[in-house]
Amino acid sequence: MKTRVLIPTAAVIGLLFAVPGRAQAQAMLADDIVIISKGQREQEKARTNTHLGGTPGAGDRAFRADPGGGESKLGEPPGGAVSFAPMQRRDVLSAASSEGRFPVRPAGGPRPTRPAQQPGRQAPIYGTLDLPQGRDDGPPDGLTLDQAIARLLQVNYSLRTKFQEIPKADADILSAGLRANPLVFGSADSVPYGDYSRQRPGNNSYSVVLIQPIDVNQKRKVRVLVAQQARKVLDAQYQDAVRQEIDNLYTAYVDVLDAREAFRYARASLDGLDRVLAVTRQQYSRQLVPETDVESATIQRETGEVTLEQAETALRQARQALAALLDIPPAEADGLEVLGSIQDEAEPPPPPDDLARLALCVRPDVVSYRLGVRRAREDVRLQRAERFPDVFLLYTPFGYRNNAWVGAQSATSWSIGALVSIPVFNRNQGNIRRAQHNVVQTEIELSGLEKQVLSEVERAYLEYTSTHSAVQRLERGILPRARRLRDQKYDLYAQGQQDIMTYLSAQRDYNDVVRQYRDTLVRHRRSMLRLNTTVGQRILP
Repeated sequence: MKTRVLIPTAAVIGLLFAVPGRAQAQAMLADDIVIISKGQREQEKARTNTHLGGTPGAGDRAFRADPGGGESKLGEPPGGAVSFAPMQRRDVLSAASSEGRFPVRPAGGPRPTRPAQQPGRQAPIYGTLDLPQGRDDGPPDGLTLDQAIARLLQVNYSLRTKFQEIPKADADILSAGLRANPLVFGSADSVPYGDYSRQRPGNNSYSVVLIQPIDVNQKRKVRVLVAQQARKVLDAQYQDAVRQEIDNLYTAYVDVLDAREAFRYARASLDGLDRVLAVTRQQYSRQLVPETDVESATIQRETGEVTLEQAETALRQARQALAALLDIPPAEADGLEVLGSIQDEAEPPPPPDDLARLALCVRPDVVSYRLGVRRAREDVRLQRAERFPDVFLLYTPFGYRNNAWVGAQSATSWSIGALVSIPVFNRNQGNIRRAQHNVVQTEIELSGLEKQVLSEVERAYLEYTSTHSAVQRLERGILPRARRLRDQKYDLYAQGQQDIMTYLSAQRDYNDVVRQYRDTLVRHRRSMLRLNTTVGQRILP
């Protein structure tokens, strides 16, 4: 919080009821107040400005973006209207003042408007896959997605760290509203070397002066408003951090479902290969097929075992990743069971136009920039209020003049004075103009972000409809035909009418369709959750 007080050369409006000597002393006192005050502000500025970036334990903000804060945007990567870099030290109180308001940030940094998408875990599956019988959504007491989200909000270290910005912002609001403390100044004037006499006339005096800064332009009130707006921005930014962490949870949760389905498919495939191997051995025992067919069937069966082992490993890894995200001990990760399905059993979402309007209303990153525009406008008010420094009221309740050297009675007195800056020049016009441009800059960022959100919603909806259509086509047409063709080849092979290579070729074709079906199911399940993240609200389960 910065208080500008001009050195009173031509700015002193007389010290009322004060003797000339005391007036001179109080003017010198005012100069000392100005110098001390400026020195303290420079020390604070030196402490808060650093070229070394974030310092652990120094109170740096956990959020990269600072909507409406007025930092330089020249460090952003080219091609993006809303890009951000790691910030220097910044808090709500510094945003509410004019000290150190515009630190230059390093280049680079991620865009906060799109949560980082973690690629789905692709199990290194080898060999054949087959559709298992029935469904396995997990045990009834398994971890549901809603339970996982609730636990994430409680134990996630990143969210717990960023949440601390909220009480820090409350503390900054408190600091912004504090009034300046009065100063007490005691002085002994005209103390002689030796004693005064008629040949050396003079007198000494003693006084106690109370100095109270008076905010005549309501700067403190505007600083509180700026700090409150900055707190609202932090609230929205924290909600956006929650949105992004939930999106990461979506990825980890679907990874477990994906790995569990891959394990079931691999196990069903191994059961089928056991039957093929048994039939091949029977045919070989009756000398209907050569020994090479038995070797081929055995190779396929062993490949199926490798596939099952790889699928089991991938399932354990997916569980461990989810456990780490939910702060579950590694020893308990293997026993982590989830209750959910990759099948889409939900009602279709609203039309894309409705989703786009909803996203513009509720997405926290958009809300944070709308609040950032208000914060920037309040900062303009603050800079206008900063044009005029405080008025210093100087009150001397007790003054003592020693007249003992002439044998007269000593006298006591009081005095009052004021130190006011004459507003001949606008000393803050540069900061006012800069704050006005910051409003325009934040509005441009908001406009760019809104268009980006519309594009993201359109792409997410297109992905949802595309994968939904692909799943239906595979389920209703492609997969049944591939299964019939595979079964026909198997029956012909079992009857000895075709060799094993013809059957294995049909099995490979069927395996490709099954793999495509499973991958499409997983991609569609991810697209459902990604649509939630893009809109900023849970519209699909």
